Amino acid sequence: MAQNASIANNLNDPGLITLVNKLQDVFTTVGVQNPIDLPQIAVVGSQSSGKSSVLENIVGRDFLPRGTGIVTRRPLILQLINRAPLPKAQVNGVAEPVETTDRESNVEEWGEFLHIPGQKFYDFNKIREEIVKETDAKTGRNAGISPAPINLRIYSPNVLTLTLVDLPGLTKVPVGDQPRDIERQIREMVLKQISKPNAIILAVTAANTDLANSDGLKLAREVDPEGQRTIGVLTKVDLMDEGTDVVDILAGRIIPLRLGYVPVVNRGQRDIENRKAISSALESEKNFFENHKAYRNKSSYCGTPYLARKLNLILMMHIKQTLPDIKARISASLQKYTQELSQLGDSMLGNSANIVLNIITEFSNEYRTVLEGNNQELSSVELSGGARISFVYHELYANGVKAIDPFDQVKDIDIRTILYNSSGSSPALFVGTTAFELIVKQQIKRLEEPSLKCVSLVYDELVRILSQLLNKPLFRRYPGLKEKFHQVVVNFFKKSMDPTNKLVRDLVAMESCYINTGHPDFINGHRAMAIVNERHAQARPVQVDPKTGKPLPPQVPPRAASPSLGMSDDQNGGFFGSFFASKNKKKMAAMEPPPPTLKASGTLSEKETQEVEVIKILINSYYNIVRRTMIDMVPKAIMLTLVQFSKEEMQRELLEQMYRAIDFDELLKESDYTIRRRKECQQMVESLSRASEIVSQVQ
Repeated sequence: MAQNASIANNLNDPGLITLVNKLQDVFTTVGVQNPIDLPQIAVVGSQSSGKSSVLENIVGRDFLPRGTGIVTRRPLILQLINRAPLPKAQVNGVAEPVETTDRESNVEEWGEFLHIPGQKFYDFNKIREEIVKETDAKTGRNAGISPAPINLRIYSPNVLTLTLVDLPGLTKVPVGDQPRDIERQIREMVLKQISKPNAIILAVTAANTDLANSDGLKLAREVDPEGQRTIGVLTKVDLMDEGTDVVDILAGRIIPLRLGYVPVVNRGQRDIENRKAISSALESEKNFFENHKAYRNKSSYCGTPYLARKLNLILMMHIKQTLPDIKARISASLQKYTQELSQLGDSMLGNSANIVLNIITEFSNEYRTVLEGNNQELSSVELSGGARISFVYHELYANGVKAIDPFDQVKDIDIRTILYNSSGSSPALFVGTTAFELIVKQQIKRLEEPSLKCVSLVYDELVRILSQLLNKPLFRRYPGLKEKFHQVVVNFFKKSMDPTNKLVRDLVAMESCYINTGHPDFINGHRAMAIVNERHAQARPVQVDPKTGKPLPPQVPPRAASPSLGMSDDQNGGFFGSFFASKNKKKMAAMEPPPPTLKASGTLSEKETQEVEVIKILINSYYNIVRRTMIDMVPKAIMLTLVQFSKEEMQRELLEQMYRAIDFDELLKESDYTIRRRKECQQMVESLSRASEIVSQVQ
């Protein structure tokens, strides 16, 4: 004990370690997860490797729970604080702690728990009981584990200022009522602690076992493969077989560690049961290393006092190296949480009706802004708002209408049938306009479906804009208000859909109601006939006069070749060819009545082909005019009765619907998430502000 005290007086500089202790206390006190990776020494090792004995030797007192199975079931943050010894006269004047069960209790050494502020434990047996009690409070008595730490601070003139985190011992097989996955739980907890870059790993291994099988070293190598921040502790050196030692390990010839290894001798189980004082155990340890032939030349680098001094120096150097980064992290985290807290806002903003009015005004302005493309948060990655509506008009709708082929449903045979039907009982002398109008009206009506689909797509885009606006932090804060906004605006859109759909249907009806054959872009019948004649003339072989070599004029067929009187082959290929094709002359002479269903033949005569081609040219010409008109007019109709209307009337609609004897306080009831998150941010800002004050004291 005296040796520890001299080490403390001569070599200890507690300022930096005390600073880290204060930071740990700040984050533990407010009950939030520490966002800053603080330098600390994490103690890892398998069960029965001697972890508890090493810690007790460093402290110089018995205070840790002991027993079979997992004893350490929560991380124990052990803050050792060196304090100057009291003058002898002052010690004699202070009353001894009363009702103590610890025969070594004195007024110069005590412990304090962070969860019981202000209470000093001079009886170290009571410290052990409090650790057990607090562990059971979190984990119950079923040998479960918890990552919530217990903070214990020990003040003594016999310790070096040091911060250690004692972690549950690594285990392989669950025992008794331990959880079946206890190995995984402990492993994950230990890895979480030692994987932090600022953690120094104290890997405890029993020297009388193979170092290659050390669970502590194996886990340390996973997060620190180069051994840069791992220090090895070899326990039970006195229990090694005769003639064996750990000299090769200490020299780094087995598994090298940059921070090296320290061999120690702890009390055995019998010593603990016989309550052998740690001061006596430390004296025995010193004698062992000074008198052992393998260690006596290096005895000053062995034992618990040297381990404590080495850990103290390592931790101080580590804190010095990481302090600038800690300052920067605290500053960045404070800025982040302060900004989030300001976004969440205060819990009370003022008059509820005024708040709702301001939100309605702001929402309406943002809605207009998004549609007009004046939004401050314009994306460079994807189209949004009004740009998506423009895409619906000029890409989806325009291409959808252009893709409708007027002749994909009307075949040439159908056109011929309509031509014959429209001519009545007398064969037509000229191409009938009735057939043209009938067919073109049918095709114009087909434009109604894509036009109504365009209305529906624009409606979807408006709802999409609504969802984006309602995803803002303000509406996440008030879920009741968000739900009401969504309900009112969607109903407003639906209400606007009826006149929009009616106007689009009327546009289609207008086009199909009156076929304007006088349109300047329309190809008239004479021009269509000329185009067809020109095509057929080019298709016929030109007869040439063999004498002169000049083309002969086309021959006019004689009047006797009328298709209505003769029984030529051309007639059989005409409209009624299918009716007479299967009949012989005898049956023809009988003049049987026509069948109930009289269909056209599958082939067209040359005259019929020309007539059909003329009709198709006329239909195509007029249909293209209507198609261009619809591509131009339907977006205008949607803009007038849906988009522009909603933009102009949104604020009025919201005011009218939201101010109908409604409970504004209920609308402005904050979500559980907002309340919880604000509390968390307030705690974080408070703790980070205090942490910033603490680190600013160090220049």
